Amino acid sequence: MNRSDVLISAEELLRLQASGPTPRLLDVRWTLPKPDGRDDFAAGHIPGAIYVDLDTELADHANTEPTAGRHPLPSAEQFQDTVRSWAVTDDTEVVVYDDNSSLGAARAWWLLRWAGLDARVLDGGLAAYRAAGGRLETGASPELEPSHITISPNSLPVIDADAVAAWDGVLLDARAGERFRGETEPMDPRAGHIPGAKSAPATGNVHQGSFLDEAALRERFSALGALEGPVGVYCGSGVTACHNALALAVAGVEASLYPASWSGWSADPERPVETGA
Repeated sequence: MNRSDVLISAEELLRLQASGPTPRLLDVRWTLPKPDGRDDFAAGHIPGAIYVDLDTELADHANTEPTAGRHPLPSAEQFQDTVRSWAVTDDTEVVVYDDNSSLGAARAWWLLRWAGLDARVLDGGLAAYRAAGGRLETGASPELEPSHITISPNSLPVIDADAVAAWDGVLLDARAGERFRGETEPMDPRAGHIPGAKSAPATGNVHQGSFLDEAALRERFSALGALEGPVGVYCGSGVTACHNALALAVAGVEASLYPASWSGWSADPERPVETGA
């Protein structure tokens, strides 16, 4: 992959909207303090977009096993039904965006790629679209006729806790540095990080909401040793780890996702923990 395979600029999206057919637009307004962004979507979104609820459509909260983490991946059957509800077909171009540096959009992008589908993230999100002259519309998501698409799950690599424990490569932690170091832990059972992991906060992939260019991302990940050999990514619950996976894809590197992430690892008292830089 390269940048144009992973990201779409606001200017390119506007050209596609003008010339047609318009891509299927997925709006993933989500933050930890406010996981339900439905009212923000209703107040203003890109015309034709549909709202995607990260907690219910991009995660399986029926899985209550603590070691599965706070945002377990949906099953292939669940996600196929979700993709069908978005009226996505084999020929549909999908563009995902949010209003938070693509931290939520990256989770949808990763799942769509995992499902064997083409998808890109709107670089710079809603702010970039508006800055490029794009207008917004208000109201709820449109009613869509479900498709009959069949997904191809496992098109991106996933690893579990045992694979992480035996990982022979670079393991990147997308959380804030203070959580990695174990100075604070507001969400999960224990503070610290997986032994041997390196701190790579997802916020370092962007500047003013847009992704760094390919050269800058390669420089960043090269300094972490992530351009050679296998790379695994995790975070608190498997959401912002997808942001690192996306940034690595821009840099030409395929990463393996540990979906349970720190929330799953730290819930298992048998798993060791490290603290410090």
